[in-house]
Amino acid sequence: MTDATRRFCTAAEAEIYFSNLKSGGDSLKLNRNCNSSHWVAGCEPRWACGLDNDDPVDLKNSRDIPPRGSDCDTCCEGFFCPQGLTCMMPCPLGSYCPLATFNATTGRCDPYKYKLPAATPNHTCGGANMWVDARTNSEVFCSAGSYCPTSIEQLPCSDGNYCPKGSTDEMRKFLDRPTECVLYHYTSLHASVTFEIITVDLYALNAKYTGCFRLTTCNSKSESQNIHAYGVMLIAALSTLLLIIYNCSDQIITTRERRYAKLREAAARTVKEKAQARARKTMPNQDQVKILNDLESETSDGSELSNAQPERKRTEASHLLDIPHENEDIYSSFDVSVEENIWFSANCRLSAVLPKVEKVLIFERVIESLGLQPVWSSLVGTVEKRGISGGQRKRVNVGLELVVEPSLLSLDEPTSGLDSSSSQLLLRALKREALEGVNICAVVHQPSYSLFNMFDDLILLAKGGLTAYHGAVRDVEDYFAGLGINVPDRINPPDYFIDVLEGMVKPHTSSGLTYEELPLRWMLHKGYPVPPDMQLTVSGIGVPATYANSRNQENLEFLHNLKYRVETMLDVVGNTFFKPNDLSRRVAKQRLREARIQAIDYLILLLAGAFMGLVAKSGDENFGAPGYTYTVIATSLLCKIAALRTFSLDKLQYRRERASGISSLAHFVAKDTIDHFNTLIKPLVYLSMFYFFSNPRSTFLDNYIVLLCVVYCVTGVAYTLAIFLEPGPSQLCSVLLPVVLTLLSTQPKDSQFIKILTRLCYPSWALEAFIVSNAKSYHGVWLIQRCGALLKTGYNLHDWTLCISLLIAAGAGCRVFAFIGMLALQNK
Repeated sequence: MTDATRRFCTAAEAEIYFSNLKSGGDSLKLNRNCNSSHWVAGCEPRWACGLDNDDPVDLKNSRDIPPRGSDCDTCCEGFFCPQGLTCMMPCPLGSYCPLATFNATTGRCDPYKYKLPAATPNHTCGGANMWVDARTNSEVFCSAGSYCPTSIEQLPCSDGNYCPKGSTDEMRKFLDRPTECVLYHYTSLHASVTFEIITVDLYALNAKYTGCFRLTTCNSKSESQNIHAYGVMLIAALSTLLLIIYNCSDQIITTRERRYAKLREAAARTVKEKAQARARKTMPNQDQVKILNDLESETSDGSELSNAQPERKRTEASHLLDIPHENEDIYSSFDVSVEENIWFSANCRLSAVLPKVEKVLIFERVIESLGLQPVWSSLVGTVEKRGISGGQRKRVNVGLELVVEPSLLSLDEPTSGLDSSSSQLLLRALKREALEGVNICAVVHQPSYSLFNMFDDLILLAKGGLTAYHGAVRDVEDYFAGLGINVPDRINPPDYFIDVLEGMVKPHTSSGLTYEELPLRWMLHKGYPVPPDMQLTVSGIGVPATYANSRNQENLEFLHNLKYRVETMLDVVGNTFFKPNDLSRRVAKQRLREARIQAIDYLILLLAGAFMGLVAKSGDENFGAPGYTYTVIATSLLCKIAALRTFSLDKLQYRRERASGISSLAHFVAKDTIDHFNTLIKPLVYLSMFYFFSNPRSTFLDNYIVLLCVVYCVTGVAYTLAIFLEPGPSQLCSVLLPVVLTLLSTQPKDSQFIKILTRLCYPSWALEAFIVSNAKSYHGVWLIQRCGALLKTGYNLHDWTLCISLLIAAGAGCRVFAFIGMLALQNK
């Protein structure tokens, strides 16, 4: 027999074989040694021939195929000889290529499935005949439950170890550095002969080994370690922890807040004993009348809005508070207590240079003034989540403004939806604040007579927003009596006046006065100039033909309005970017109070991870692709729906706080920062089940990094949906987007349009990162399988970092877009 090295394939012959695999051909292309006119015995599978001349063999020659046709014989063990080539190539690591023996019963060469060629009595069984992917033919793969230290030796896996298909050792291998899925030099050790061909680099000697974990089942000839025990332990531990959080979170927060409240009360008492509360600014009654005279009404039906835009110093606050009905959303945060709501407003909106002791004094005074001491540790609540009563909620909303110590407070319908006693309590608190120097303007519908008499001044509006009376409450009946309009017995005066102004009741007067004339009568009574349009529509009253309409006055008013709008815009910019109040503490408390909801989210993730790990038909042939596809859909859907709660539930609260001067950037960053806890924990919760039930070859850390980036990305998408859409459409999009985009990412890349569209979908990046991280753990005999799968899907072994970067960039970009939308849509 000739020297075995003279039968080895050169680079040019190896390129023919691997190029045929890449193109998916069934047979090798014809060459100088095996063609239609020249077919020697070595061209048959399992056989090889030596060189026809005595020239030295240049195994690295990739251009010319040497002539082979002499000394043909069976393929050596540890090698495979494909049909159409007269040379032999070494079997890769993780393969088992023994010499075959002829089975007379089946007519096959065991352990392979090929038969001897017909009419060739001199042919005998040799080595392997091909090395292809596992789906096509897995004959040369070292069988599962066994390991092959060399390509001619196969040993059963012992107890305490596991041997996946294609193993070279009893212990699992993880490569230190990635292998290349392109043509490079490949080194094989066989019979002390080093042979290089153009294929792939294995780095086999740089592999790390790890055996079965503790508490796992690794019997003899085990293909994988049974780590379900870890999954069961994690389910029990996490379920116990979630139950503790579910049942004890409220008690922990309540105890902590009570301790802080006691400390704050003690501090307030100490300060009150040592020093007097600082004097508050007051305004004389004539100044109150002057401010009311500057207010111009723009709406009718008893409602009032201020059109006056007086210049004011930064230290003097004026607030317009629209208090909603009991069955509507409230301005205060529903998931924090009364005390926390008012203290948050004081801490964020009072001057930063004001000592904390002074803030505590103001806070205590407002709580006492509004009579909120009995409920100050109670949650505000909503219709669905029981909290304080409707009247108490409105007092809390008023307290949010009073704690800033404004000089002017405007309230829209503060008593609507309240009973008589609750209205009395609220107006008494407002009356006390008015005595302290706060100018209070309120729009009230159908007040009782007792509530009516608690006001100092009154504005009555006729249809069209025209003023019919503006003066002291005690003089209103005398004024209308002078017009011949007297209030009947047992009729509430404010109700009667409103009915008259609406034209629902004809006034009891002999002068023939109609309700349309009442605004004109008030102008004449006060000596105001009458507009020309009112002079034309109303006749017979002796209206003076004077009406001052100066062009200069209009110009001054235009400049005044322009200046006000510029100042308002500058305030908005400053509040957005240059007043970074730290709101994370309040958001953290809100998340702690939502601990039960969070616990349910985690429990659902646990169940989803266990279910996906059990039902996903993930195997070595597909590198776990089905399981990872389900993982992307499940985590995206669950995390998006949970993240919608971050911004969809407090849009009204944000708009109010932003109008009061709280930074929009701080509001957004605080919520996003606190939610990073969920971003970090949810991948761990899901993988604690999925990883231990599906048992992929990639490391837990690689899977966690990819899933962490996926959760970060989909959370940003959820922020955008929550801000731009209403709750219903945003939830629908959160369900549809993961499913549609993932299905699109798994479609065949038949057209360039589909390929480009797929590359723009975040599930495509996530799937590529998952599959690449898992594929890197397959080496040796798996290389052809791995290269074929990656080429089919269009994934690249070097793009793992790129995919991770794209997921992070998409999450950050969606957050920026959501923040811009929050600023742009604040008034919609």
